[in-house]
Amino acid sequence: MGTGQQTGGGWISTGLQWRDGRPLLSAVHGRRVHERVAEPGTVVGWLLGGPRRCTGAWLAGATERTPCPHHAEIEPDGGAVQCPACQSVDRGLALARDQILDDGRTYRLYLAWFGDGLVKVGLTAEQRGTSRLLEQGALAWTFAARGALPAVRRAELTIAASGLARERFNARTKPDHWWSPGDAAHRRTLLLDARTAAHRLLAGHAVELLADHPVTDHVVLFGLAEGAPAAYGRIETLAPGAVVAGALRPPIGRHLLLDQPDGAEPLLLDTRLLTGWTLTQAAGRPASGLVVRPRVRPEVPDTQEALF
Repeated sequence: MGTGQQTGGGWISTGLQWRDGRPLLSAVHGRRVHERVAEPGTVVGWLLGGPRRCTGAWLAGATERTPCPHHAEIEPDGGAVQCPACQSVDRGLALARDQILDDGRTYRLYLAWFGDGLVKVGLTAEQRGTSRLLEQGALAWTFAARGALPAVRRAELTIAASGLARERFNARTKPDHWWSPGDAAHRRTLLLDARTAAHRLLAGHAVELLADHPVTDHVVLFGLAEGAPAAYGRIETLAPGAVVAGALRPPIGRHLLLDQPDGAEPLLLDTRLLTGWTLTQAAGRPASGLVVRPRVRPEVPDTQEALF
């Protein structure tokens, strides 16, 4: 990203997506798409230009994003990356809002572990493979069942209603568990136990239960084998004229950790904040113009009450 030729309005960031197990930074110029693998160690530098604009929508049956016909502006510090008109026709949002009852595709039900106390149940189209789990930043996960959309959605609701797993939780809670992800055996045991319990709940449901699907662990892939940096700065907001820069660590879901020169603390960027900004190369320039919140690994509590 940042290596294509810019004309007119320039390249607009569409964030980070995973495809075939690879994290891809992408930007669009009209219908032209530029992609770049987010390789660890790569030094990036982007100057942000405004206003922040809607990135368009994925329409039913389309194989690529349709640009926003209104070139609409969106809130510079908001979570939404689409204008209301594009949100109303986006296929993925319609699916998430239960506005699509069935689309003829096969879906898979998953259980994903994001930290102790954070087990999520969800569904993903089988043709997407594991991309949804990677994009969500699941530290470990397994598939539990498969079937048509209505049946898999009912299974998801059943598991969520039982309290075994949750359909959603605040994405900002995920990084709190990156400091101490624990060991792979713990994650695997927890997910296998959860799947066994889920299968008991799904007896009689019109889904195929996947009793032997392996547990996949992403902790090493995300560069978290030793935990997240003890201290880093989380980028809270972006603005025109800001520079996002640094050397990439392995992406964690849709988040980028950027090492800073001269030993300064790394920066954490949720690439959804980057989406919609026009990017220009800013090679050699330091990060600037960012609103950053310091994050520090919590101290391990001292539970010793006495020496003797």
